[in-house]
Amino acid sequence: MAHGNPASAVADDREKSRKLGSLGALRPFLTPYKGLMVAAILALIATSAVSLALPMAVRRVVDNFGTEDGALLDKYFLAALGIAGLLAIGTAMRYALVTRLGERVVADIRKAVFGRVIGLSPVFYERIMTGEVLSRITTDTTLILSVIGSSISIALRNVLIFVGGLGLMLLTSAKLTGLVLLLVPVVIVPILTLGRRLRKLSRENQDWIAASSGNAAEALTAVQTVQAFTHEDISRNAFGEVTEKSFDAARRRVWTRALMTAIVIFLVFTGIVGVLWMGAWDVRAGDMSAGALVQFVIYSVMVAGAVAALSEIFGELQRAAGATERLVELLEVTDAVQDPAEPRALPAPVRGEIALDHVSFAYPSRPGVSALDDVSLDIRPGETVALVGPSGAGKTTIVQLIQRFYDPDAGTITLDGVPLSEMARDAFRKHIALVPQDPVIFAASARENIRFGRPDASDAEIEAAARAAAAHDFIEALPDGYDTWLGERGVMLSGGQKQRVAIARAILRDAPVLLLDEATSALDAESERAVQAAVDRLAEGRTTIIVAHRLATVKKADRIVVMEHGRVVAQGSHDALVSEGGLYARLARLQFTDGIAAE
Repeated sequence: MAHGNPASAVADDREKSRKLGSLGALRPFLTPYKGLMVAAILALIATSAVSLALPMAVRRVVDNFGTEDGALLDKYFLAALGIAGLLAIGTAMRYALVTRLGERVVADIRKAVFGRVIGLSPVFYERIMTGEVLSRITTDTTLILSVIGSSISIALRNVLIFVGGLGLMLLTSAKLTGLVLLLVPVVIVPILTLGRRLRKLSRENQDWIAASSGNAAEALTAVQTVQAFTHEDISRNAFGEVTEKSFDAARRRVWTRALMTAIVIFLVFTGIVGVLWMGAWDVRAGDMSAGALVQFVIYSVMVAGAVAALSEIFGELQRAAGATERLVELLEVTDAVQDPAEPRALPAPVRGEIALDHVSFAYPSRPGVSALDDVSLDIRPGETVALVGPSGAGKTTIVQLIQRFYDPDAGTITLDGVPLSEMARDAFRKHIALVPQDPVIFAASARENIRFGRPDASDAEIEAAARAAAAHDFIEALPDGYDTWLGERGVMLSGGQKQRVAIARAILRDAPVLLLDEATSALDAESERAVQAAVDRLAEGRTTIIVAHRLATVKKADRIVVMEHGRVVAQGSHDALVSEGGLYARLARLQFTDGIAAE
């Protein structure tokens, strides 16, 4: 189980700067919706203008309380109501437009990030937990939604209120406005000072949330193993510890933001009280009307409210800036395995000739341990080659390199004479069918799980593939047959049933290259015999590479390649290798005795 501080691993590599300029990375996602943005901005300007006009109507009402013309007074009140109505309509329009923009942009960001990470090579996932990637796609995009759909709109509105209100305060009373402006530096200092700490705490909070998600995803993915080893309490404690650290970081962030808000509001409103005190004396002296003072008071409150709102929104923008950087990291991450700028095409038809030429490779997570050491291997079109050897010999590594999940550190791998590194990965992978050792079953129906091999396959073709893989009978016996939902990771199926569904998927793909990584390891003897017959039929005319320990599979291969410590130590037929003695003969005695006896 992976625990610990998220400042390790990937978090260590992240840029620590949390400047609001990071939000500029959202520009490409906003650009396609210029019309929506313009409409939202116009509604924003209109509501701000109406808000700023309201104090003027109030001033007229106050200054005309003593007028003898009641009709004039009624008009001022009606004008105030009209302004309030316009404000309500404009605000509703602004909310609808901005919220729609936010939802649309965040949906695009989520699609872009998922589209990027789903195509990254396994090298990327050796450095980052899947749970953290999911946290970025969910939690971080939710923060951005809050900013685009609310915070930025409110921030712009308050900027307009602040600037417009300050200008109208100046027109109302230059003297009182000058006194108010003297307070601005006093308010700005705590915003800048506490804002830096808030940035750091916001980032720390998000890192711990990501670590919490990664911890939970890892435990839940392996929930049966956790329960089998009675690891529940340890997992609960580990998750609780990370979650509490996340809460602690959030608590410190909240208190810092609350302190900043309290200081700013106190300083602003203290200054307003002082200014009003002086304004009251000006009214007594006849230097300004009571209505003008009320107008100035309202503008002062509006400006102060705008400053207070901006100080709060500043914290939200800081968090969104951090979230944006985390998402941009995923969008801009450099994949260790990349398609060439001008990919070559495979010759048609694909024959399935595979060659490894002096290939050496070490996994990025274990750079000092050689998985393959100067391996050369030529596999003819239509040939069935079995890779055997002890665990860690490099058999599965060859299967992964043939799919170009990794690039070799030295040497080349070719398909029909074309180096894999010179082709687009999806261009040659579509000619490869895989049955992995640990079959992947998706949370979908049995039919859709098999159709994964070829999305355009018909129901009849799916059933034919299931019959060939000896899967039809048990699928038909499920509650809804082929439409039965198999549950997350295929929890409704046994290990052997999962394997047969995976084999049916490969049969349906009908590719010229077939990779079987322990494909029959989870099958009972009867099922294995049926599946082996299907695999034999499937292998006809196809290049087949089998990683296997079962004697029946190995003996029927055209050639057996024996591997040890990442090197090819022997190759030939079963009988020839047994007669040679050596590693294969020893493996045959140790692993295949039961199989020989059974025959």
